[in-house]
Amino acid sequence: MPRAFTPKVVTANALLEGDAVWFTEDSTWTRDMAKAELLTDEAHADLRLLEANARKHEIAGAYLADAAPTPDGPAPTHFREAFRTRGPSNYAHGKQAE
Repeated sequence: MPRAFTPKVVTANALLEGDAVWFTEDSTWTRDMAKAELLTDEAHADLRLLEANARKHEIAGAYLADAAPTPDGPAPTHFREAFRTRGPSNYAHGKQAE
């Protein structure tokens, strides 16, 4: 039996900078996961992933990541996604410099 669909966000890496980015409701990319579009319908999530993947000139490696709704917006449910929200880990730059 297939697993039940859980809420997701579309995520990828910015092509030029390499930063983790998330797809918003207005089809822009944000570096703040809390501003991402939370997808609760599987068919709509698949469509949004196709739309994101059509923008290869902006991003690389788009995929659907599990997320949880919070009052502040989507939040990661897996340590990998939580790690990606903090930025590059090789030295303090980008989000870690803030």
